[in-house]
Amino acid sequence: MSAKRGALRNVSSTALIKVLVMGASGILGIFTSRLIISHFGTDAYAQYGLLSTLSTLLPFADLGMAAVVINAIAGSGDPKHDPYVRRAVTTAFRILIAAGTVILLIALGITLLGWWPTLLGAGLAPGSGDLAAFLCLGIFGLALPLTVGQRILVGLERTTLQVATQFVVAPFMFLAVGAVALFALPSGDYLAVFSYIAAALVSVLCLSFASRLLKPQVGHAIRDIPRVRSVRNVAAFGLAWPMLAQMLALPIAMQTDRLLLSHLTTGTELAQYNLATQLFGLILQTIAAAGVALWPVFARARSADRVETPWRATLAFAGGGLATALALAALLPWVAGFVSDGKLQLDGWLVGGYIAFVAVQAAKYPIGMYMTDQRGLTFQVLPIVIMVPINLGISWWLTLLLGAGGPIIGSAIAVLLCQVIPNLWYVRRDLARRRALAQEAEAQEPSLTPMGD
Repeated sequence: MSAKRGALRNVSSTALIKVLVMGASGILGIFTSRLIISHFGTDAYAQYGLLSTLSTLLPFADLGMAAVVINAIAGSGDPKHDPYVRRAVTTAFRILIAAGTVILLIALGITLLGWWPTLLGAGLAPGSGDLAAFLCLGIFGLALPLTVGQRILVGLERTTLQVATQFVVAPFMFLAVGAVALFALPSGDYLAVFSYIAAALVSVLCLSFASRLLKPQVGHAIRDIPRVRSVRNVAAFGLAWPMLAQMLALPIAMQTDRLLLSHLTTGTELAQYNLATQLFGLILQTIAAAGVALWPVFARARSADRVETPWRATLAFAGGGLATALALAALLPWVAGFVSDGKLQLDGWLVGGYIAFVAVQAAKYPIGMYMTDQRGLTFQVLPIVIMVPINLGISWWLTLLLGAGGPIIGSAIAVLLCQVIPNLWYVRRDLARRRALAQEAEAQEPSLTPMGD
């Protein structure tokens, strides 16, 4: 019971810190958006939203290393001195350095070939948009190895600390955009670059904290990076490939909404979608942070052969997410008008779609965190791959029919059909399997009763 109470405290504190961080960040983000729209126009705001979320199309850049690092640390009895943990961290650094280099080279190639307008659509500013996109993706690639620190903090059940470091993003963005506006610098098309610099700062902070908490493992792991022959990588393929497969499919299925709007509609719909995403994103990020805090809870339970169910957490997440989304929807007429200085209004389809999307995403997290072993991760691959054509097809059709609200409604439908329902089925069967194995093991234990009694 004490472990469960500790897990609940960790999830609750993570959610609370995320709410505080997102509350402060949300207020500053509102003023930042207003600053961008009023000083640089809705076209600049549309490109800002398009480029600042470009990295969401590349969650596979992690190459599944999150599962390897988090499970290694969470499942270890002494992560500070466990040689497997050290090798797992070294492996993550090596692979992410290689991945970051490839991303940087790809971004350079796309820029030299002039392919950014073709890839990103009309939402990209002519001329300067190419260089802005390269800078965004280049910084992302360079900072990618630093994200190991965030995985370490999650594995150590220090998700609260990992979330707290994100507080630096909004003040940095507000000051950077404010300085550009104040000094009338010709940098309106490069505002999204600041968001990638801010993300890199967060990664630096997380790696610094992780190094102290896991001392001396991180320092030794960094020194082991070039020692390829003497320090071998861990066998990461079993956990990494299903995680990587999901990360390859999910951005196509879930993060192409802006691209559809950029190609199929005018800049106004894209700007509306950006605003709705910014506002409802506060809720989604809080849900995600609290949900990830459950990962090491289930990993430790598996390591101890203890059956831990996600049902109560699933109901709590779904109910809380729906209630919060409805509350935000009630405030949207005032908030949207203030943020956009009266230039943007969010229609009912867009708002209703986001309410549904928040609800299904909230329901997905606890059961998804339960399914972070090799069996669970592997099961999720096929439904997510199937979700790609389903989501793209529905979102394309609904975009032409409903405008800005079409893609998010399509995403909500796809998540429900291809993630929530299949995952609920899997978890129910897996819990029954684990309970049966536990009962069988208990029945096979030798009796401790003396022979003479």
